[in-house]
Amino acid sequence: MKFHHIGVACKNIDEEIVNISKIHTIVKQSPKVFDEQQNAELVLLTLADGTNIELISGKQVETFLKKNITYYHICFEVDDINTEIERLVNENAFVISPPKPALLFQNRLVAFLNVSYGMIELLNSK
Repeated sequence: MKFHHIGVACKNIDEEIVNISKIHTIVKQSPKVFDEQQNAELVLLTLADGTNIELISGKQVETFLKKNITYYHICFEVDDINTEIERLVNENAFVISPPKPALLFQNRLVAFLNVSYGMIELLNSK
């Protein structure tokens, strides 16, 4: 597993981009997309140091935002998503959302799991 991005829940993506740009230098921004499979509006930002931040807005994160929680997930890129899911489940993780195509990542498969330190997203490298 290789770190890919951190997912941040927000009420308004455009406003959050402005807020982040006051703190960090954004060197790249993906187009904003609405992913029906994730039921969320998404954008990926790349900071000057190479860190990626995915902003997530919509019904998917409303519960988090009502509790003033903006941390949503950490994403790791993996070579074989199904093998990695099996390994993590054997280590007491549980699947929140099974693999499905992610529009923001050119329809590569993503899955969400709960592990001891919170929710993680797995992004298939292929």
